Amino acid sequence: MAEVKVKVQPPDADPVEIENRIIELCHQFPHGITDQVIQNEMPHIEAQQRAVAINRLLSMGQLDLLRSNTGLLYRIKDSQNAGKMKGSDNQEKLVYQIIEDAGNKGIWSRDIRYKSNLPLTEINKILKNLESKKLIKAVKSVAASKKKVYMLYNLQPDRSVTGGAWYSDQDFESEFVEVLNQQCFKFLQTKAETARESKQNPMIQRNSSFASSHEVWKYICELGISKVELSMEDIETILNTLIYDGKVEMTIIAAKEGTVGSIDGHMKLYRAVNPIIPPTGLVRAPCGLCPVFDDCHEGGEISPSNCIYMTEWLEF
Repeated sequence: MAEVKVKVQPPDADPVEIENRIIELCHQFPHGITDQVIQNEMPHIEAQQRAVAINRLLSMGQLDLLRSNTGLLYRIKDSQNAGKMKGSDNQEKLVYQIIEDAGNKGIWSRDIRYKSNLPLTEINKILKNLESKKLIKAVKSVAASKKKVYMLYNLQPDRSVTGGAWYSDQDFESEFVEVLNQQCFKFLQTKAETARESKQNPMIQRNSSFASSHEVWKYICELGISKVELSMEDIETILNTLIYDGKVEMTIIAAKEGTVGSIDGHMKLYRAVNPIIPPTGLVRAPCGLCPVFDDCHEGGEISPSNCIYMTEWLEF
């Protein structure tokens, strides 16, 4: 007589226990979990039971459904965002989540379309609706003047989007940069002259002619020539242009923790310099010191035809 094999069905798990376990997994992985993660953690649960539990959590608004390169992701819903998106459909929630994930750098509508797989007409309609609710905002990017990026309404755009202190309504403030350049150099020149007039030994004179970026930043702030708030990083950018012009040199010294102007135990010091012999000919070519040399090409945003340093060199 042939042996009869009987398949033993595992007992049905409590649906509430499955939902609670999925919630626990989402808390462990705040960026989201895939169905494979759930399956690995609960191998004894049938696929249909998992699907029922996930759908119930989605319908109750406890989970967000996201798309990624690896497939669908389930993420625990933020209670604040849940209140904001109350009454929104799933498509609107999906677009909102994509924009939220982009942070303060924002995201183009083309990328929203790619990540959501929604038609462009539907995306434009959703974006307009979210803007009217003041949940998101459109910001013009200096990287592409005719394109807008979308981000959450309460976020401050990243410097890469606005251009920082050097841009106003997408226009580069060349005069403002030039004024800052002159004032920073004037401050370092005055400090160097004061050091020379002290009549002390050359080593002390040299050391006292240096100024930290914090000192220069404080001087510029006290002048009140800027309508926008400048950071030390902004001032260091200006000082770097003076270094490329050969007017300033920089050195880095060790500093105690907590010292004003120090970062990670180091401090940048700057001083004005005068070249002993003015360089001539090819030695003055700006390309050798240019920090964006690799990005320079004809037809690009940075090119030899619009380079002021190249123009000055050719006129010389």
